Amino acid sequence: GQECNQFLYVNLVFSFACEACKKEIFNIPSKLEADKLIGRVNLKECLRSVDHIQSSDPDFRVLEDGSVYTAHAVVLSDEKRSFTIRLSDTKKQTQKEILVLLEYQKKVLRKRHTKEIVLRRSKRRWAPIPCSMQENSLGPFPLFLQQVQSDAAQNYTIFYSISGRGVDKEPLNLFFIERDTGNLYCTRPVDREEYDVFDLIAYASTADGYSADFPLPLPIRVEDENDNHPIFTEAIYNFEVPESSRIGTTVGVVCATDRDEPDTMHTRLKYSILEQTPRSPGLFSVHPSTGVITTVSHYLDREVVDKYLLIMKVQDMDGQFFGLMSTATCIITVKDSNDNLPTFKQNAYEASVEENRVNVEILRIPIEDKDLINSANWRANFTILKGNENGHFKISTDKATNEGVLSVIKPLNYEENHQMVLEIGVTNEAPFTRDVALRMTTMNRAMVTVHVKDQDEGPECSPEVQYIRIKENSAVGSKINGYKAYDPETKSASGLRYKILHDPKEWITINERSGSVETSKILDREVITPRNELYNITVMALDQDGRSCTGTLAVSIEDVNDNPPEILQDYLVICKTNMEYVDISAIDHDDSSNGAPFYFSLANTSPEINRLWTITRVNDTAARLAYQKNAQFQEYFIPVAVKDRAGLSATKTLRVNLCDCTNPVQCRAAARSADVILGKWAILAILLGIALLFSILLTLVCGVVSARNKKGFPEDLAQQNLIISNTEAPGDDKVCSANGFMTQTVNNANQGFCGTMGSGVKNGGQETIEMVKGGHQTLESCRGAGHHHTLGSCRGGAVEMENSRYTYSEWQNFTQPRLGE
Repeated sequence: GQECNQFLYVNLVFSFACEACKKEIFNIPSKLEADKLIGRVNLKECLRSVDHIQSSDPDFRVLEDGSVYTAHAVVLSDEKRSFTIRLSDTKKQTQKEILVLLEYQKKVLRKRHTKEIVLRRSKRRWAPIPCSMQENSLGPFPLFLQQVQSDAAQNYTIFYSISGRGVDKEPLNLFFIERDTGNLYCTRPVDREEYDVFDLIAYASTADGYSADFPLPLPIRVEDENDNHPIFTEAIYNFEVPESSRIGTTVGVVCATDRDEPDTMHTRLKYSILEQTPRSPGLFSVHPSTGVITTVSHYLDREVVDKYLLIMKVQDMDGQFFGLMSTATCIITVKDSNDNLPTFKQNAYEASVEENRVNVEILRIPIEDKDLINSANWRANFTILKGNENGHFKISTDKATNEGVLSVIKPLNYEENHQMVLEIGVTNEAPFTRDVALRMTTMNRAMVTVHVKDQDEGPECSPEVQYIRIKENSAVGSKINGYKAYDPETKSASGLRYKILHDPKEWITINERSGSVETSKILDREVITPRNELYNITVMALDQDGRSCTGTLAVSIEDVNDNPPEILQDYLVICKTNMEYVDISAIDHDDSSNGAPFYFSLANTSPEINRLWTITRVNDTAARLAYQKNAQFQEYFIPVAVKDRAGLSATKTLRVNLCDCTNPVQCRAAARSADVILGKWAILAILLGIALLFSILLTLVCGVVSARNKKGFPEDLAQQNLIISNTEAPGDDKVCSANGFMTQTVNNANQGFCGTMGSGVKNGGQETIEMVKGGHQTLESCRGAGHHHTLGSCRGGAVEMENSRYTYSEWQNFTQPRLGE
């Protein structure tokens, strides 16, 4: 107990038995725990090759790297202690010794200065320094640990007591202290993994209960003993590694834990492989410190061994034979890689098929592959490398059997080829994983000879489409070479009969024996739509047994210039106020070689037309018709000739209305009225003209009578006369209704018998007569089919009027011809 009150140091001296060993001195505590490193000796400086190390003192052991550890807890009671390390080399039969000398000396404690000012009773000290105890101690119990003393015991009777975990807290009653002596005892063994330190508090008091000193913290540290085996985190590890893995590929990591004190030899773990099944060859290694398992060979072959079982060992004390150990099982599954090529069972195969057969299976080609069945490394892909340039064959894979299925997808012809030779290649769905040098030969090949069997077949229409040329307008009965078929067996057309299945216009007939054709009608290229397309006729060829084939006779109808150009316009209106010319255009139904450009000219015209009108070219299909400024307002009949590039021409008389208008629509309406042919209705027209005059007079009478009867007529209306005037001015559209009242009738739908077609409007002392234009019944609308109407016939019924009126020139153009009649 008194030794715990001192600091002890030991000088460790290494003395080597040979001259090559040097001496060193180390300071260590006098009290040494078990498994503590006390120094390190450079063994190779003394003896280079050492295969046996032995210590003469059983309290110390020496490791392979020269580290010296205590085998048990050691207390150096003497000032000097020594032991010898014996080194042996059995191969060279050499032995040397190293002398190890242990020394220690007392440390002189610092004395307090007499003038040092301290707190009350702080000059008294507690003893000893906090100490430790070994876990799992074997006793005897109670086990003495140390003595607690206070300086106050020199003058007073002192009683000692303790508290804390292990005394009055769990675990209870593990420690106790003698009340009078201060001796501290432990009552039973302690497990460091459960309690690594006990923080006790020691008290010193006098008999009357006075505290002689402040409470002293007294930690009791439990020294570790290697009493726990390292344990793997899993009992069974499962890893996978591809069979094509290179050397050094990581397979997996094993890990173990140890409950002993960390960072000591008790928890320095070392991993190793105890056993591998199958035993040979050794393919795996484990890193001793990290537990990483890697491959050490490239001989992994799933097809030979697909699973390995390793017994893994972990041992503490850095793997020394006296360390504690445990084991675990590691199962390594070798994953399949595509390291085996699919191979044909034969180098050559033969098959046969009848000609003209299609979508028929002719051969099944089996293969061998050692890779995993039903995986991408095993499934085959077949390819036709040569011999299928015309696309007659197809090869596919039967997913169930992994066979290559060769089929005919396009008919074969015996007369062309009696047999065909195919080169077939096979690979896997997954790429090959072997070395680059082997990848150059990753495709296995086989030859397949296909024999084509002859079959009695019908005529052959080849080529299916045959072309001939016929000029349009050719005489009926013109003969041309027609359609030709042949018998593939005889290569001859003799004995075949021909028949037309479809002729859209029924223009052609065919000779039943020779296949030549002749025209039965005159061909017209312009009838075909579109015109430049071929005229297709469907022809059938039959042999003596009734077998047949069909083909197309494509007739190209050559154009003849039989259609002159045609001017598209008939009637043209030119508003002289804003139009100086009008454009005309033409088309030609013939081919472009007989069509545009067109040449326009005035044909057989009178001197007056030539003086007033000119025609000039605009483009290949259009011309411009222009008038002179002195041309009068009237309709002109102008013959225009147009000629195509081949010289075929036609003349058309155009009706051109040179009109005083702003919009051609206005004159077109008047022109339609001018086209009316009176004929036998001339007398009726005269009577209607007379009726019109009476209507005007009657209107005036109605106005006078109405004025006299004071029924709302304006006074100046009765005094108006019909006066022809060249002055135009806007006015009110007024109509006299049947009962004599004046109404505003611009848009009125009901007109009486006494209504007027226009109203007089004063303008500078003169009056103008205007004809009201109706929305639906205008001057031209009075014209009927085969009947001649006058203005009077427009009265009555529902008439929708417009705000616009006919000008004087329109009125004159309408009335002058009829007054002449």
